Formats: sequence, structure tokens, C-alpha cells
Amino acid sequence: MGKIFCIMGKSSSGKDTIYKRLLADETLGLKRIVTYTTRPIRKGEKDGEEYYFIGEEDVERLSKEGKIVELRAYDTVHGIWKYMTVADENINLAANNYVIIGTPESYSGCLKFFGQSIMVPILITVDDGVRLERALRRERKQENPKYEEMCRRFLADARDFSEERLKEAGIDTRFENVDLEKCYAQIEQFIQARIQG
Repeated sequence: MGKIFCIMGKSSSGKDTIYKRLLADETLGLKRIVTYTTRPIRKGEKDGEEYYFIGEEDVERLSKEGKIVELRAYDTVHGIWKYMTVADENINLAANNYVIIGTPESYSGCLKFFGQSIMVPILITVDDGVRLERALRRERKQENPKYEEMCRRFLADARDFSEERLKEAGIDTRFENVDLEKCYAQIEQFIQARIQG
């Protein structure tokens, strides 16, 4: 049976960059689980890559079909944005290992659905000051920067990734992303060991 490696980290921790490199690493052979969201697509994003961008009617349909593994709703300055993992036709644990980007809350939902023998948590950590600088640089590149939402997300991370929540979810494997190359190499070795073991 395959594994699902759940990459987690506060906003601007480098998790998206590491996630993309893991997918491109042919020696690992990981497949992606693309999560779904109702938030607007950002400049540079493509539907089906970072997320499947859907509307509320799609959420209702997936819920009725019993395909939603876990769902989180965030009250943003632009309204309610939902993020969810969906048990769609792209997941085949009998044949593949997967990587997904998540939060402690989404990891807990996936853990309940798939089980501890399948779910493997990977938490990426970065100094908050460094994260704030990265977030500001990224937001400035947007056609319509949403600084207020960036700040809300930054503050929400303190709650979402609190030590208490991490402990409750059983997330204790951490990788500090001070040096991207070093961090990536450590995560790659960790995943390789879990696949082979």
C-alpha cells in the first residue's frame, strides 16, 4: 500500500517550492494529490496544478457524492474560502505514493480517512520574520495585491500551527527551511527511507 506524504508549513515557508521539487524528482516517483478550493485563482496559478478551483455548487455536489475527505472554511476579508481534499479518481494507493500540501487540520482529516499506516506528516518551519518578508515580496507581484488578506493569513498561521494543534495531530517531524537545498535534501532522504521501509 502506498504512502501519502503531507507537506505542511505556515504561509511563505517554502512548502510550495519543496512540493514541486518532490514531484519533479523521478527517483521518488511521487504522484500529486491536488486539493480543491473556492478561493479565486492567483496570477501564475493554473487550475489542476496548485488547486482545482471550484464554486459552491461543486462543493455541494462533491459532498452529496460522499467524496470530501476533509474540508476547511476560512473567513477571509474577501468572504468564506473553502479548501478540501477530495477522494477522486486520481488516487490509487495500491499503485502509487503521493504528496499533498496541507495544514494540521487537513492532515488530521486525511489521517482519519486514510489511516496512520498511509499518512506521513512533514512540517517545514521558518523564522516568522523571514516568512513575512517572503509573503510581502510574493504579494507585491500580484496584479491586485491583497495585503490585508496576507496579514490575516500570517496571523491565522499562529493559531493553525500552534504547538498544541501540532501535538494533537501527532505532527512531530520538522525540517527547518533556512537553506532550501539542505532542507530539500533532508526531506528527500526522509521520504526515500519511508518508501523503502
